[in-house]
Amino acid sequence: MFQMFLAQRWVLWSLLIVNVAGTIYGYEWYGWQLADTPSIFLIFVPDSPTASLFFVFVLIAFLLKTNWPIFEALAIVTLFKYGVWAVVMNILVLLVHGDLSWQGYMLIFSHAAMAIQGLLYSPYYKIKLWHLMLAAVWTLHNDIIDYVFFMYPRYRLEEYIAYIGYFTFWLSIFSLFITYILCVRKNRTQLTL
Repeated sequence: MFQMFLAQRWVLWSLLIVNVAGTIYGYEWYGWQLADTPSIFLIFVPDSPTASLFFVFVLIAFLLKTNWPIFEALAIVTLFKYGVWAVVMNILVLLVHGDLSWQGYMLIFSHAAMAIQGLLYSPYYKIKLWHLMLAAVWTLHNDIIDYVFFMYPRYRLEEYIAYIGYFTFWLSIFSLFITYILCVRKNRTQLTL
């Protein structure tokens, strides 16, 4: 069974190494934007690396044979949201400008994988409704910081920012809904490590 494969310690260790490396790379990728960001907003700007950092904590907990549900809720919601978001934004850059750097293609692949990994581990999460509500506050507050205070990740799509903000809000809602369906509702499939 595929779910049992995901629970293998060597798989968890491999994912931990990949996610730590991806998190570090992600924070470096945001370096130039963080240098221009007021300190009060710093925690909200690097969306994707923060999502993968949440998943790093989930993987550490799994390796310790325990669960840290608040990190699980934050991880699945933000991994799915920002994974899908980055794929869509990079494809939009390609459609609008007619070109995409090799880094853009790498971001499409890595962020698609990011979204998928969060969902794949959902049967192992022990998320309760209040964990999901905290993740909702974090996620929707982040949307406000991004699109009211204009701290969103910078792409070459400034002329579409109102539409991107609207899309991002509904992507947040959908990510929360998916998390509820997979992790919170009664009679869902649940596995232990």
